[in-house]
Amino acid sequence: MTEAHNIPRSAESILVIGLGLTGYSIVRHLYSQGTEITVADSRLNPPYLVQVKNEFPDVEIIVGQIPLDRFSEFSEIVTSPGVDIGVTLNSETGRLIGDIELFARHADAPVIGITGSNGKSTVTMLVSEILAGGGYCVKTGGNIGTPALDLLDGEKPDFYVLELSSFQLEATYSLALKSATVLNISEDHMDRYETLDDYVLAKSRIFDHAESVVVNRDEPRPVAPTVNDLKVVSFGLSVPENDCEFGVRMVSGSRHLGFGDSVLAPESELVLQGEQNISNILAAMALVSAAGIELTKPMIGAAIKYGGLPHRCEIVTESKSVKWINDSKGTNVGATVAALKGFKHGVVLIAGGKGKGANFEELSREILNSVKYTILIGEDAEKIDRTLDPSSERSIAVSLDAAVSLAMKVADPGNVVLFSPACASFDMFDNYEHRGNVFKQMVLERVH
Repeated sequence: MTEAHNIPRSAESILVIGLGLTGYSIVRHLYSQGTEITVADSRLNPPYLVQVKNEFPDVEIIVGQIPLDRFSEFSEIVTSPGVDIGVTLNSETGRLIGDIELFARHADAPVIGITGSNGKSTVTMLVSEILAGGGYCVKTGGNIGTPALDLLDGEKPDFYVLELSSFQLEATYSLALKSATVLNISEDHMDRYETLDDYVLAKSRIFDHAESVVVNRDEPRPVAPTVNDLKVVSFGLSVPENDCEFGVRMVSGSRHLGFGDSVLAPESELVLQGEQNISNILAAMALVSAAGIELTKPMIGAAIKYGGLPHRCEIVTESKSVKWINDSKGTNVGATVAALKGFKHGVVLIAGGKGKGANFEELSREILNSVKYTILIGEDAEKIDRTLDPSSERSIAVSLDAAVSLAMKVADPGNVVLFSPACASFDMFDNYEHRGNVFKQMVLERVH
């Protein structure tokens, strides 16, 4: 971005709110376009403050509460996903956009978009792996890994693949996706949305300008566009009945992934195991197919070989016939319930954190079905505890360290210790990666 300092500034003036990783990418992008920028962050020491000061010394930075009368100075306001639009600004401050809207204005290759409460990171990476297996040049990012605007740098790809959060979609208006999906819906971010319907409405914006959509047949409340003339492809664990359906069928007594009448791969060959992961693989294949790409053997092979994401049902170690699994990416109830469904019995569950206003009744029911012992930590430990059935054995631990110590005592040979918080990490950790890495380090140091 050094060359950007020589670009003449335009008369247009834009306010960027939030100076985290995404906000930093927004500043770099806008500056390279010659835009006059002001940056604001309510935090006294935002994460990328030093970098912006050093790289763009002529950019005005407002630290702390921005005066409301300043908003009228700007032709556009670009918010980071973490900024609660409804709380921070009112309707008189002008139209708001986010980094994905800026990306949509400049992207010059087809885009595949994925959102949903759970599995979106895994499906995003699977779509990328499948396309790469077919020889396509792919750039992947958005709500995972690389900020979307940074993907615009360098060589033009054959496809962009974006994971999109409800927060990003709230401030997106013109993103036209080659194929799009809302994988599933479960309560999440209820501290930000007044109702579940509001959350679903934000997610469903992904379909606004899509060419084709992918729908989950197994979702109790599937989210689909209201426009009737779009191409619709579906996925689910049932038998596919036509050439617009991906699913599972029995062949010679064993389960296989299928597409219409075609058999794609035996379940036994998948590196990712479990019903949720089979659903994720089918969703990724459906998105690629809906984008107009025929699945070849190398592409199917790439899906079969994909090993999964760090912090998502990641095996840390096995000691004394006890498996220790890090699922720190399980940041909501639906994610933890899905993880628990992958184990039949004998689970020692470590859960808890910042619950984001979630209802834990569904988690309570699943704990009653499959969990031997529950260890609760964090800000909402007592809230979760109050929802659990009296017969569910559990304890509240003062820290993750104490939880690991207790798990070592209560786990028997053949058990699984599953760290799947069903909550955000911000009460005790920087993010879910930090939380997962601390858990892994504790386990590797102490479990022998």
